[in-house]
Order: sequence, then C-alpha cells, then structure tokens
Amino acid sequence: MASAAVSTQNPPPILQRISSSWSRPGMSGVAPSRLPSAAPTLRSRPARLPEVKGCLAGMWRKIQGADDWSDLVEPLHPLLREEVVRYGELVAACYKAFDLDPRSKRYLNCKYGRSRLLQEVGLASCGYEITKYIYATPDIIIPTQSGACCGRWIGYVAVSSDEEAKRLGRRDVLVSFRGTVTGAEWIANLMSSLTPANLDPHDPRRDVKVESGFLSLYTSDDSTCRFSQGSCREQLLSEVARLINKHKEEEEEMSITLAGHSMGSALALLFGYDLAELGLNRFRLQREVPITVYSFGGPRVGNTGFKARCEELGVKVLRVVNVHDPVTKLPGLFLNENLRALAAGCDLPWSCSCYAHVGVELALDFFEVQNPACVHDLETYIGLLKRPKLVQIHKEGEDLLAKARTFVSRKKRQPWPWQDVARQVGHLVQSLSLI
Repeated sequence: MASAAVSTQNPPPILQRISSSWSRPGMSGVAPSRLPSAAPTLRSRPARLPEVKGCLAGMWRKIQGADDWSDLVEPLHPLLREEVVRYGELVAACYKAFDLDPRSKRYLNCKYGRSRLLQEVGLASCGYEITKYIYATPDIIIPTQSGACCGRWIGYVAVSSDEEAKRLGRRDVLVSFRGTVTGAEWIANLMSSLTPANLDPHDPRRDVKVESGFLSLYTSDDSTCRFSQGSCREQLLSEVARLINKHKEEEEEMSITLAGHSMGSALALLFGYDLAELGLNRFRLQREVPITVYSFGGPRVGNTGFKARCEELGVKVLRVVNVHDPVTKLPGLFLNENLRALAAGCDLPWSCSCYAHVGVELALDFFEVQNPACVHDLETYIGLLKRPKLVQIHKEGEDLLAKARTFVSRKKRQPWPWQDVARQVGHLVQSLSLI
C-alpha cells in the first residue's frame, strides 16, 4: 500500500497546484443507538436558559467561536445549542448512509449518490449541497482483509445554498466525518505514539506532534481503491480550496466548518490545523476565512505543541464530550495536559510527549449500566443537546492548575481516576464486541 506521508523536500502535487493561487506570510501562494432509559445524572444544577434572541446571521462569528464562545457557554446560548445540534445531525448522516451490508457492492462505502444522501437520511431541507465524497486509508494491513480495498468512505464536503447562506449570514463550507467502523481504523486509533505532523513543507515545526494513527489515516493513499483520488488529505485540500476560490470573488462572508464524531473529530482537527498552517484560509488584503471544528466525543489528537500552534493559528474548537466517555480521555491517559499542570507549567523532559485537548469543552453527563456503549453514541449526544435542561458546560483548561492541586490533595482519600476510566473502557470495548 503506498503511503502519502508528506516529505519536506517533495511536497505532494496537490500542494504545488494549490499554492499557485494562494499566499501567506513566509510562503508563496496553496451507527447510532437509543437514548438511555434512565435520566442522565447532572453534576450540578443547570442554569435556566434564556429565550432565543437575535438572529444567527447577525452573530455568526461569535457562534463560530470568534472569541472562544465567551458568554455563550454559561448558560448555553440557544443559538449555539441549535448550531451544535445541526452540525451533529450532519455528522450522523455519515453513519446513516454508511453501508454495513457485506452482500452489497457498496459495502463499507456510502449507500447513496451525492445528490441523494441528505434526502435519504432525512436532511433534505438542511440547505447544503454535497460536492465531494472523501475516502481515507489507514496505512495498516489486516490479514483478513488481504486483497481487499482499504480505502473507505469517511465523509463528505458540502457547501451552503444561497438561501441557507442568507440565513447563516455567510457561505459555509462544511466537511463532515464519521467515526471508527472498520478493523483497520480501530487499530489506527490505538497507535498512540506521537510523531511530528510535518504538514507544511516550508516549515516542518518538529515540536508540533500528533497521534501517528490519525496522521496515517489522514495522509495515506490506496491507489487500488476505485473511489478515492489520492490521500484523504489531498482530496480535502483540493476540494475545499476549489470551493473557497469559487466563492471568494463574490465578496461574501465565508466560514469553514469541520465536524466529526470520535475518530472523525480527530480528522476534522487535523484538517483544520493543516488548512491554517498552509494559509489556505487567507487571501488578498489579509482576509481570513474562520475555521471552526465541532468535535463530538473526540479523543486527544496531538501534544501541547500542537495545541499551542492551533491556538496561535486561530483554529477554534468546540469539544462536545460526555464525562463518562472513555474515548475523550484517550490517548494520553497519564501523559496529558493535567500532568503538565501538576508540574506547575515547567518544561520537563517529557513535556513534549504530553497529549493535550484543544479548545472549549461542552460537557454532558450520561450513563446507562445496561447499555454502556451509549456513553460514546452520537445520537445520544444529540438527543441530550436537544434537551437543554440536561446540559452542563465548562471551559477546558479553566483554572487547571488549581484543579490539579486539589486533585493531588485528595488523592489519598479518593480512588485514582484511571481505575474508573479503565472500567469504562472495558465496558465499552466489550459492548462493541471488540474482544
């Protein structure tokens, strides 16, 4: 299987083609389950939500995280909640359209053509037109899949219609990713070693590291797959750049929204970082198209250097997580941002190996003993968000050092959190028939 990992000496052809029409400083111009039957448990009493005021078109930049969702998360603003639900449903469409019938010619690919997908999954009036399907290939060979095409449908690129653009206040370019389904994807998820991203051939930034399995899925190419045209990365860069080029001359407001569940949220964040690092969201007069990632049940993707660089580039991330979802605590169960906080922010030899979440966290709290897999189920996430009185929010990293010190002071009186995490991982793995 050929790999499309980027070389700093020989950038892939797609970057050479795109770079001719873009410029930036320092670079020449490039399946769901039911809701839990028992009412979810809240960790604190939620505040009363205000009635919907204003319109989305007038405050879309704030809703997309222009100021890190300040004053929108406590309490959760109704417009933000509606947008999170809307993007969640556009991600759920990937699962509904994914063909899991081994007898089908489209097995492990999309069941419908681009023009039919949204209608078939009940989103005919969502206001988006799908322009391209995206395929991804883990650079992993499983013996039972010998001879089979490993390039699988992972999601789609879409753009808002004229009518929807008026309602949103801008032209929205959307990329939606599903989560883990195939065996090779599960293995990619478990490849927790950090490796330099090396996505910008002009500036490798060796301190920016990401999980090797996610990077492999993003950059690998399977030339034998009849659907794909290059790596997941090349397909995405080419199509999103084409759409931005098409609409930038119309002098209208634009946004890039990347949404995904589980592994898909990792790909969404990787792509958001990639776009911003290459400067593809910036063009003449320093105009910048904002990049927002809506992550549902997403794992950590990179180290503290990756987090810092995403923040520096202005990539906004809203992480929707269930506090009982073990996937959101991985990778980096031990080496993570909390351990760095315990060291009072000092740069220790292992600091660059610490995983770190990026962005603002919107925390849900639900669990069902008889159905432990619900803790990671996207439809359950969406269902809880549709019931606003059950939503609790906090900002990731808020007073983290104080929390860490409190944790240390209580460690002799309370069980270590990894015991609970390990228990939940075991329940989830067993319920998903992984063992």
